Amino acid sequence: MDRFAILERGRAPFFEPGLDPLVADVLRSGCLSFVRRVADAPSCEVVLVAVGTPAQADGRVNLRYAFEAVQEITGWAREPLILAMKSTVPPGTGVRIERQFLRGRTPRILYVANPEFLREGRAVDDWFRPTRTVLGAWEPEGFAAMRALYERIDAPVFEMDVTTAEMVKYASNAFLATKVSFINEIANLCELTGADVTRVAEAMGADPRIGPHHLHAGIGYGGSCFPKDTRAFDAISDANGYAFRLLKAVIEVNAHQPRRAVQRIAGALGGDLTGTRVAVLGVAFKPVTDDVRESPALAIISHLLEAGAHVVVYDPRAMAPGRSVLPRAVGFADDAYEACAGCRAVMVLTAWPEFAALDWERIRREMVDPYVVFDGRNCLPDGLTRLGLIHMRIGRPETMATVAAARRGREG
Repeated sequence: MDRFAILERGRAPFFEPGLDPLVADVLRSGCLSFVRRVADAPSCEVVLVAVGTPAQADGRVNLRYAFEAVQEITGWAREPLILAMKSTVPPGTGVRIERQFLRGRTPRILYVANPEFLREGRAVDDWFRPTRTVLGAWEPEGFAAMRALYERIDAPVFEMDVTTAEMVKYASNAFLATKVSFINEIANLCELTGADVTRVAEAMGADPRIGPHHLHAGIGYGGSCFPKDTRAFDAISDANGYAFRLLKAVIEVNAHQPRRAVQRIAGALGGDLTGTRVAVLGVAFKPVTDDVRESPALAIISHLLEAGAHVVVYDPRAMAPGRSVLPRAVGFADDAYEACAGCRAVMVLTAWPEFAALDWERIRREMVDPYVVFDGRNCLPDGLTRLGLIHMRIGRPETMATVAAARRGREG
């Protein structure tokens, strides 16, 4: 079934909490309808462009779909309207669109940059209760039309020029990615010194200048935004003759986290993963989504396979997307217990609540020596070591002791 057919039935073609009932409700109300071609759409006052802007091999943004959408809209428009760009586009794109498609055109089309800040897993709530609305325009009419569109949304509105609005989205994502990579570097150092990154992050986050958000140590960021946007922002900087050194380090740190995770598992298992059965619980880049795009779990699985491990995967929501992108060598289990059976190591790579609620005593009985559990999101309960499991967490003081205990056990 294609995406239009799914939407016309009142459902979303992907998993997002709260979206299915919302689509069904507005369809029934008559406020929402779907057309397969722009040419079939009724006339309107505002057009929101929300197409993909994928990354190219060199990190630069592919603007093909955005330009095709603008071209279709300009060819279809018979009355003046506002063209609002929701897609993430590099600073300067609006200027280019104005010059190439809109300048001197009749009827008049006003361009507005209106970047979105929706989080996967919370997109519906973020739409109705955003932290801010950012508008970039050259004409007062553009601001007025968009304020009217969002009049029922209670959020601060920031008005600025188009290029500045485009910069806001990249700057925001780059800063959040920086926080993630920073706390992961702190976690790596905590493992070497015996400090506890969770308490470090808690105390750091109490400072309002820092804040607690995105200070959760783990295996790195992923998804459709942070990896793509940080690489694109780096490419934008290079293209403008500026070396964004901090951002380059953020990207490098994030690429290192999956490799470090596999190195730690290999160390706990004696250094050689050849023929070792490893269970991977979670392939979505974060819980409450089935999105596996740029998931650190995919990189970890790739490194495990390269090291000769036999990998078995389970995810509560992302099995189908996982099957579509993972190599045939990967096995897939029907549940977490099946995935863990016969494994020497279990790697929890997505913080699904279901994983914390598993019967870990049962999992211990079904695993084989040395019973290693790598908690890549620090999401599992305390006390797993009392069950005879070697519980390896990110940036936690027990890490060195548990691995040393495993080594002593093998040597003894």
